Amino acid sequence: MTKRDYYEILGISQGASNEEIKRAYRQMALKYHPDRNPGNEEGEEKFKKAAEAYSILIDPEKRSIYDRFGHEGLRGEGFTEFSGFNSSIFEDFEDILGNFFNIGFGDFFGTKQRRRRYSPQRGRDLGLELEIALEEAVFGVEKEVKLSRAEFCSVCKGSGLHPGTKKIICPDCHGRGQVRYSQGFFTFSHTCKNCQGKGEIISSPCKECRGSGRVKVKKTLKIKIPAGIDDGMRLRLTGEGETWDENASKGDLYVIVRIKKHSFFKKEENNLYCQINIPFTQGALGASIEIPIFNKSEILRIPPGTQSGEVFRLKGKGIKSWQRNGRGDLFVKVNIETPKSLNKEQKELLKQFAKSRGDNLDSVDRSILNR
Repeated sequence: MTKRDYYEILGISQGASNEEIKRAYRQMALKYHPDRNPGNEEGEEKFKKAAEAYSILIDPEKRSIYDRFGHEGLRGEGFTEFSGFNSSIFEDFEDILGNFFNIGFGDFFGTKQRRRRYSPQRGRDLGLELEIALEEAVFGVEKEVKLSRAEFCSVCKGSGLHPGTKKIICPDCHGRGQVRYSQGFFTFSHTCKNCQGKGEIISSPCKECRGSGRVKVKKTLKIKIPAGIDDGMRLRLTGEGETWDENASKGDLYVIVRIKKHSFFKKEENNLYCQINIPFTQGALGASIEIPIFNKSEILRIPPGTQSGEVFRLKGKGIKSWQRNGRGDLFVKVNIETPKSLNKEQKELLKQFAKSRGDNLDSVDRSILNR
């Protein structure tokens, strides 16, 4: 039977680059892999042909012979079928295909045996949100938080065993941690579900933790919040997460800081923002205003003729940075208040003031467009 063209099998042109060959093979391998198509003989056959085509075209010497003389040329050089196949060419796909199907290419092609050891798992990370007042964010504070986390069982010391008993060899994988099986042309292996790859199982579990080796424990921790911290910042407490396996590190605790809304100030990074209301007389004539900033106060000089909505900056009167030297600024927005009720004397004084300015109070003022 006439063999199909290798380029046609992979769906590429004769001038395809090595990257194009790899990409085409990878797509076919993922599509027709027997582990994805159990019992599909047609798919298995396509996978075998794709692997054969790849093994020839990725090798410069074999590809050159094939391009000049075709399949007959390869047979003349002793490369018939898979006789010239070298599984090492697949090492660069180990991370793509081997991990994807939980097999290694050495096991896949039966060229080498490898016992997979169970790797201790790092403990799970935990997270929580902590709400603090703006003053606490400005000056820093120490807070207590309560959480529930998994720790080693005090009865079995994390082994999961009933006191006085031992683990036994897993009957499913016979201590290998991997279960191997054959499917047509290929041999596969996967992590043993009975022992989760450990090679051993617990026949007499601890009654306290039911064989898990861990129990939930309520803990109270003290957390130091640095001065100048921003809303939404995350603090990491190393080793304060959960415990999982022996000889593996604990997880971490991540604390997201939330700052409560303040009645007067608004914080953005290291700057403070606020608004004050002053009577129109202070805006017109100028004034000195005391601004309370938590545990101290600052004097804001209002110049004569200040308009409503003007913003004044007090440099260096904001919040100290927790990451670097220096302070932010204080920004004060001034709103001019107009009195809602006047007595007779006040009205008369304002009328005289308006008259001295030439302001028209008794008829329709048509000068607005000019102004």
